[in-house]
This record gives sequence, structure tokens and C-alpha cells, in this order.
Amino acid sequence: MSDASFRLESHETEAKHVSVDLPSIVGHNLRRLRVRQGYSLERLAKQSGVSRAMLGQIETGKSVPTIGTLWKVATALGVPFARLIATETPHHPQVLRRTDAKLLTSNQGQFTSRALFPFDGERQVEFYELRLAPLHREDADPHAAGTRENLVVAKGAVEITAGAERPVVLSAGDAILFDADVPHSYRNLGAEEAVLFLVMTYVESIG
Repeated sequence: MSDASFRLESHETEAKHVSVDLPSIVGHNLRRLRVRQGYSLERLAKQSGVSRAMLGQIETGKSVPTIGTLWKVATALGVPFARLIATETPHHPQVLRRTDAKLLTSNQGQFTSRALFPFDGERQVEFYELRLAPLHREDADPHAAGTRENLVVAKGAVEITAGAERPVVLSAGDAILFDADVPHSYRNLGAEEAVLFLVMTYVESIG
């Protein structure tokens, strides 16, 4: 297995053919993937068999791990090995045409979700347009630990329920921020389609 920046010799050989940026690249990717999935360092250490101290050194760019270590971490996170060593694509404007959008739907089209971001890699923040059919209620399962949802209603009146909290009714222009690592729901209270915009943030769980 080779790369323009470095070459990986074997599963147990130190990655010596590296650029000076490799430790920071691997560290950045590891932390991003771990936080995205709601893993604490302790939990990932138990899952991967790599010590918490070593994981911390890798994330801060203080250690270049062996290939065997990277494989263990990738397997524990359930991601392709290359995800840990990938460099970010250059930043440039990306236009997402409505006509090209792929909608995620449920309940025979009563609820639709349109991603307002490109699927070009892992990220900590995601942006969606949600549409609810008249009087429809959409129930959502808990997301990864530490996930938060920030919703704003663009059209209609919607009732939001998160976990054991009391339901909150929002009108057009109202917004709400809540923990989404519990069962939650959106209910359209009106006779017309409701439109919401959602920013979903994945943060590190404590412990």
C-alpha cells in the first residue's frame, strides 16, 4: 500500500517514510472520526486495544503510530483504513442544486430530509432541510452520544419532543436547540406542509 506522501511497509513496521505533516493529518482524522461517532478516548481504547495514552499522543500529533495500531483503530471505529490517513480536499465553492438533490424519505413521503452539504467525507456539523406533511408526526431514534440538533421553523407550526422533556410548539421563525441522543419527534400541527432547517452537531461524549 502506497501514498504520494508516505509508504506503509507492513502491519507491524513503523511508518518511517512520512512527510512532516503525517502526524497532524492522522491526529486530526482520528479525533474527528472519534468525536463524530461519540467515542471517548477510554471507550475507543477498550474497543481497539490501543492504550488511552497512545491514542491521546496520536490525536495531538506527538506520535506516529505503527500500521498495526492504525488498523486496530480503524477496525474499532468501523471506517476504512484510508479514512485515517486521508488529506482534506481543497476548499472551493460547491453549488448544491435543488434539482440534483437526493431526498431521504420515510412514511410514504410524509417526511423528507434533504442534505444541504456535500457527501465528501466525515464532518462534525451537518445541515438539512426537513419537510413534514400536514398533521404528520415523525419519530426519530437517538443519535450518537453528545449529538445536538438546532432547528428553525421556516413554515408552519411544529411540535418538538425530546426525551422526557415537555413538548415545545414552534411557529415560523422560532428555533430550538436540544440534545438528540434521546428519542425525539417532530409533529406538524397544521393543515399545510411544514418546512424546517436543521443543523446537527456531533460532539464528544463525556466519560
